[in-house]
Amino acid sequence: MSVLVNFAMFPTDQGTSKSESVSKVLEFIKNSGVDYKLSPMATTVETETMEEALAIINGAYKVLESDHERIYSTITIDARKGDLGRMTSKIDSIENKIGTVNK
Repeated sequence: MSVLVNFAMFPTDQGTSKSESVSKVLEFIKNSGVDYKLSPMATTVETETMEEALAIINGAYKVLESDHERIYSTITIDARKGDLGRMTSKIDSIENKIGTVNK
C-alpha cells in the first residue's frame, strides 16, 4: 500500500516567520525514515500504512505542542493499494505527458 500525506503544520502564536518551527517538524520527519518532499507550502510523505501516516502527523504535532498554544494544520491523504514510489511516479507520469504534448 502507498499512503501519500500532504500536510502543513505550524504554530499561529508566534511572528510572521514559521521556518524555525517547520524545520523542527522536518527534522522529525527526516529522522522517521519515511520518504518526504518539502514544498513552499506543505510537506508530502509516503508511508506503507495508514497507521504509519497518522503516526507521522501525530509526531509532527507533538514536536510543536510543547512550545505553542495553537497549531494550525491542513492534511490531505491519498491511500492506494499497490507499490510505494507514487510520490515520484505521479509527477513523472504528468511530466511525460507534458513532454509528449509539447513535441
